[in-house]
Amino acid sequence: MARPLPAPLDLAFVRSQFPSLDGDTVFLDNAGGSQILAGVVERLRDYLLTTNVQHGASYGTSRAATARVHQAQVHIAEFVNAARPEEVVMGPTTTMLLQLLARAMVPQLAPGDEVIVSRADHESNIGPWVSLEAHGVVVKTWELNAASGALELEDLGRLMTTRTRLVAVTAASNVVGTRPDVRAIADAAHAATNRRARVYVDGVHATPHGPVDLAALGADLFATSSYKWSGPHLAAVVGAPDLLAELHPDKLDPVADVAPDRFERGTSPFAQHAGLAAAVDHLAALVPGEGTRRERIVASMAVVEAHEAALLARLLTGIAAMDHVERIGAPSRQAPTLWFTVRGMTPDAVAQACADAQVNVWSGHNYAWELAGFLGIRDSGSAVRAGMSCYTSDEDVDRLLAVLATLG
Repeated sequence: MARPLPAPLDLAFVRSQFPSLDGDTVFLDNAGGSQILAGVVERLRDYLLTTNVQHGASYGTSRAATARVHQAQVHIAEFVNAARPEEVVMGPTTTMLLQLLARAMVPQLAPGDEVIVSRADHESNIGPWVSLEAHGVVVKTWELNAASGALELEDLGRLMTTRTRLVAVTAASNVVGTRPDVRAIADAAHAATNRRARVYVDGVHATPHGPVDLAALGADLFATSSYKWSGPHLAAVVGAPDLLAELHPDKLDPVADVAPDRFERGTSPFAQHAGLAAAVDHLAALVPGEGTRRERIVASMAVVEAHEAALLARLLTGIAAMDHVERIGAPSRQAPTLWFTVRGMTPDAVAQACADAQVNVWSGHNYAWELAGFLGIRDSGSAVRAGMSCYTSDEDVDRLLAVLATLG
């Protein structure tokens, strides 16, 4: 039986919570970072004004501050359906967290062990693993299929051996939007190596665009950044408990040797943690309903997914009618992100024309460095990226299409 379609998103309600949308600017640069909620700023302000103290002391304000910060891990665990908040490692960016994890894995790897990275990924999920070559690790690249433009499972199968120890892949390309079948990838990697291979999933671009369920994905490590879904600039990597127990990154001696503490270097930006929890609360309340926070998150994000799919369809229909606009990539499963070029114009010039009309988009490789090189567009400025969010409207899409129509 087909799953019933979710009710339409109350866009006026959603947009009212973002002060930056109270103007004439169209934000289609959301793949680089979303606008921030008023409620997040209020939570940040309240934390700084009422609980801005160090953690671990016996006095009441310190205990209150500790509890508020811990809520960030609780909320992330519920957001992605992790089993326990202790599986959530917090940090300033996913790039920094991944670099830390890659270095921590070195003692677990022997010369000749293999890591597989994908050509479709953001450079932050490639570079840290490539650095392991200095320790004798063999890094293989999972190429895009030239015919389909997708990551094909059979191509991964040809790369894996009994020495494969990690497969790193995105849950959604940050430029062309390709959404690989993460569950099939995880199952294949685990089966081919008797579960000796771990699967690291870059979920930064996927998380804002639909429900995330780690149990269903089968990933061993999953990364997300809250500034992509209306929160502060803070990141998290959720790891399987047995894997985190094996990893011992460099740390200061006084830091407790338990997860996640030993991964979180120095004093965290505690107010940001409080703001992250507020962002999850917002996403759980996008549609009316009852139930646990996890249940409300799933319901809300399903509505977001349907809303953004309709926006993407509107945008694709519009550019299909323009002979001078070329879509880069055409995945069968796609996040609401479009990479494109305009005939006779550099990507920077197109982005500037959009900016002149107060339509914000990005131009360049957007850290999809390997993908831009594979497609042969990196040296010419790569492409223009437009990304939608829960607060994007039909009118926003039409504003972009109107600008592009004038460039033909």
